Amino acid sequence: MKGLGQAEKLLQSLGVTSPDEIDIEAIAWTMGAKVRNGILESCEARIIGFRNQAIITVKGDGDPRRRRFSIAHELGHWQHHRGRSSVCRASEIGSVSQGGAGIERQADNYAADLLMPAYLFRPLAAAHRRPSFEAIDALAAAFSTSRLATAQRFIDHSPWPCMIVCHGQNGRRWFRRNGGIPDHWFPRDDLDPESDAMDVLYGKIDRSRPTIIGADAWFDRRGADRFELTEECVKGFGNDVLALLTLKDQMLD
Repeated sequence: MKGLGQAEKLLQSLGVTSPDEIDIEAIAWTMGAKVRNGILESCEARIIGFRNQAIITVKGDGDPRRRRFSIAHELGHWQHHRGRSSVCRASEIGSVSQGGAGIERQADNYAADLLMPAYLFRPLAAAHRRPSFEAIDALAAAFSTSRLATAQRFIDHSPWPCMIVCHGQNGRRWFRRNGGIPDHWFPRDDLDPESDAMDVLYGKIDRSRPTIIGADAWFDRRGADRFELTEECVKGFGNDVLALLTLKDQMLD
């Protein structure tokens, strides 16, 4: 189990060998936490613990995949922040806009490891011919996770040099790239009119096909116009657009 995180070690100790064996409520029970549905007006989920026992209350309505992530997020608090009660708003669970530090980010990371363990996720991601939202959606179905959470995990564990960029109508909201992309490839604040992301953002289409486009449509560093990359765009949460960018090998020097 060398190199595995705490969540992945737990899964392997339970004999989990496929995504459909990740029963989040059963896992919670093995950790001393009972899950129940409740009516929560000011938060998405909460955990209250005493000694080695805890109760996780989570909204029972809504997307089942979101509910799974909320439970896993609270188990992250139980694992790392035991001794305090935690009440988590929807904006704090799975939020990509949070900083790298803080207890909510730590709980999110634990949830991702628990629901999409790298030892299962990596080989399934690598089985796809290329990065695409079709691949991300297939992985989301296999792991019963949301497109957004799966896309972030895909970027982290993809064997290809790729990144996700999220734009709203006021500009770039966030981006995530994997270790295969040098830091100097930093995405622009604005959207290029030539990008299909513009049509998705303003509702002309819901998603685009993978398209070759000049790298200067996404990056304003000097020399970007000498390269091309592949972009694919889909509608994100609310009015956002998610762009999956796959860089060419020539851009990685």
